[in-house]
Amino acid sequence: MGTRRKYSPEFKREAVELASQPGQTVAGVARDLGIRPNILSRWKRENTRHGNKAFVGQGVARDEELMRLRRELAQVKKERDFLKSAAAYFAKETK
Repeated sequence: MGTRRKYSPEFKREAVELASQPGQTVAGVARDLGIRPNILSRWKRENTRHGNKAFVGQGVARDEELMRLRRELAQVKKERDFLKSAAAYFAKETK
């Protein structure tokens, strides 16, 4: 059995919106998005029942992921700069 995929609330809302468009079917939208039709049907039901409170806590939104990656990059850059100055310092000491 494979790992369970998680979808951000943003993705779920967009999928539900696409499936609610005139002329679209749940099966067609699900196929286009690479998900199973029963999952999209469940998301539609949840959206109908809970509205804006639907899909809380599922997956990681793209913006959150981007912010996390930017923080991580900033930390790595600090570490790199520190190691560069330490290497330069020790290179001077050995001469």
